Amino acid sequence: MSRAAVPGLPSRYPIGGQLPALYADDDLAQRFTAGLDTVLAPVFSTLDNLPAYLDPRIAPADFLAWLASWVGATDDRAWPLEVRREAVVRAVELHRWRGTRRGLVEALGLALGAHAEVTGDGGAAWSRTPGAGLPPAPAAQILVRVWPGRAERIDPDRAQEIVRAMCPVHTVCRVEILPGPPAGEGR
Repeated sequence: MSRAAVPGLPSRYPIGGQLPALYADDDLAQRFTAGLDTVLAPVFSTLDNLPAYLDPRIAPADFLAWLASWVGATDDRAWPLEVRREAVVRAVELHRWRGTRRGLVEALGLALGAHAEVTGDGGAAWSRTPGAGLPPAPAAQILVRVWPGRAERIDPDRAQEIVRAMCPVHTVCRVEILPGPPAGEGR
């Protein structure tokens, strides 16, 4: 979308009407300022609507990449426009949950339209009893099961890429793509 000259866009603030009375009937001055009005009308229109440009839910589509860069969101042009908008809206929330089960499930749901289940703790173990012996070593692998939600099919490479980006760097994550919910799941 171009924000340059928009044919027929009237200026809300015509310059000719703001000139001193001496120039009100001057044809040259009125035609000259009318030309300036044509050039400035899109600028005034953009400034008058600035809050709409900064709200990812209603901003022009070409502004989404710019807004996404402000909040560190992924702006994948292959995604539908509404998913791109939602990614920008929820970016701060997803950053807050990065590295957690919830963050991983939310990211997969947003980006792929998929449901996910995360099992394993990534090798973390602790005891609530002071002075107790060390707990047994946990399995250091996380299993991420992904199955279709709003999407009919899950791209395994894209799912792996999202899991790699959202899992803590010290963990090993294995991704399984399922045709439907795991046994016992009613999702």
